[in-house]
Amino acid sequence: MTEIKGRHVFAGFAAAFLVIIGVNLTLAFQAVATFPGLEVRNSYIASQSFDENRTAQLALGWDVSATLDEHTLSLKIVQNDQPIAPTIEEAIFGRATNVAFDEIPDFTFDGTALRAQVIAGAGNWNLRIKARAKDGTLFQQRIIVEVAS
Repeated sequence: MTEIKGRHVFAGFAAAFLVIIGVNLTLAFQAVATFPGLEVRNSYIASQSFDENRTAQLALGWDVSATLDEHTLSLKIVQNDQPIAPTIEEAIFGRATNVAFDEIPDFTFDGTALRAQVIAGAGNWNLRIKARAKDGTLFQQRIIVEVAS
């Protein structure tokens, strides 16, 4: 039987800490690589016109909601109790915490809602849209998508 000496104890502690540090670094790199993180590139610049943009969006009076029924994404935009179809400049449908499954839906208006076929399943989904009103006002919002039962 070998006698345990100081170097053996040190090697055991060093190996344990290396495993812990390795796991933490792996998890940290994976978290940073898969999370979209930023809503805007420069928050200071975005903040300069935030109140003005919010006031313009609220003045539109739009009621916006999104639902997912199996593979059909429905975006309903209602103004003055009438469904409308503004110009969608940008739309990204994806998970709240991972950009790997992001899709760009191709919406078509059917008279009641904008609809698109997407690849989705159960879970938390978001729709980030930029839509342009007829008067030129830009509407941008992140909508939590409700999954139909």
